[in-house]
Amino acid sequence: MKEVNNLEENYQCIGCGAEIQSENPEEMGYLPASTLEKKKIEGNFYCQRCFRLRHYNELQDIQLSDDLFLDRLSSIAEDDAFVVNVIDIFDVEGSMLTGLQRFIGSQPFVLVANKADLLPKSIKLARITHWLKQRFFENGLKPEEVYLLSANKPASLKALIDRIDQEVRQHNVYIVGVTNVGKSTLINQLLRHYGGEKEIITTSDHPGTTLDMIRIPLTETTGIIDTPGIIKENQMAHYLDRKGVKNLLPSQPIKPRIFQLNPGQTLFLAGVSRIDFSAGQKTAFTFYVSNDAYIHRTKTEKADDFYQKHKGQLLSPPYQDQLSDFPKLQGRDFQLNPNQDIAIAGLGWFTVNEPVQIRVWAPQNVQISQRESII
Repeated sequence: MKEVNNLEENYQCIGCGAEIQSENPEEMGYLPASTLEKKKIEGNFYCQRCFRLRHYNELQDIQLSDDLFLDRLSSIAEDDAFVVNVIDIFDVEGSMLTGLQRFIGSQPFVLVANKADLLPKSIKLARITHWLKQRFFENGLKPEEVYLLSANKPASLKALIDRIDQEVRQHNVYIVGVTNVGKSTLINQLLRHYGGEKEIITTSDHPGTTLDMIRIPLTETTGIIDTPGIIKENQMAHYLDRKGVKNLLPSQPIKPRIFQLNPGQTLFLAGVSRIDFSAGQKTAFTFYVSNDAYIHRTKTEKADDFYQKHKGQLLSPPYQDQLSDFPKLQGRDFQLNPNQDIAIAGLGWFTVNEPVQIRVWAPQNVQISQRESII
């Protein structure tokens, strides 16, 4: 393990090697200021993340910028590794790491699609698996296997755990993914499975481990390695507070919502997105989004005024105290056919039953994808 740096302003966690800081609980190396003062006397520093792992077998996610994350990720190519890439089934495009293969080299990886239990029950999971493989192949990514599961439901993890049991005999198992996909929930389930009641020791002295990665040893030479969650600015969650994210990310099985629209009508998705029906025949728009996400219909000619009047209140999130920081919505035009979806990163997706011309509004950096229908 790394020794504590004795410089006054530069202490390091002896669990993961991250520099200790007391400013941001969601960044690596966080330790409350009051605890830091006590630890200065004792001389052994565990960040809050490592402390909770050691004493409670709980692992909290931390966040890194895209560039810094990919720099950390490149060390995996130098290790004898097996990679588990976690994505959110409701945010495939936003949670896809398109540069993954480039950074892990020839190391094998599997894809874990979390929150599969929240899909409508009528969906055939075999189709979802095939669709995911196609989407990843299109981006040059070739997972050896796809696992549809719910990180909140231990029984759904059996097939993945069987694979990890097999791989960890010879390889370190790296868990990678963007923020808000349920990666930390998955790792906590693995901790409960492998750790039981015993204390889990965090280490940072084995090959392939860099700052802010945590190793959970399962054998004398290998273990599960948690990597920080990557922040992708193309996700809607990047622009919302915790309350807003909770409102817009599905937590219960979704119920598709259908709206019959005529050209010249607009639908608002809370205050974060808007869909204008520009041209086409009367059409059914079907939305696959959180049941808690508010959807409001109005005339397109009145939409601008309606948004200015009701954003932060009827149209929320964002909430009133966030309006000054929430970016302006920008419109993008699409010709959408019935066999296609429009996916808004961090929100979900919608489809239609007739060819239509639409304009989809969202913050400029939020990814809007036109794709083959997932359902």
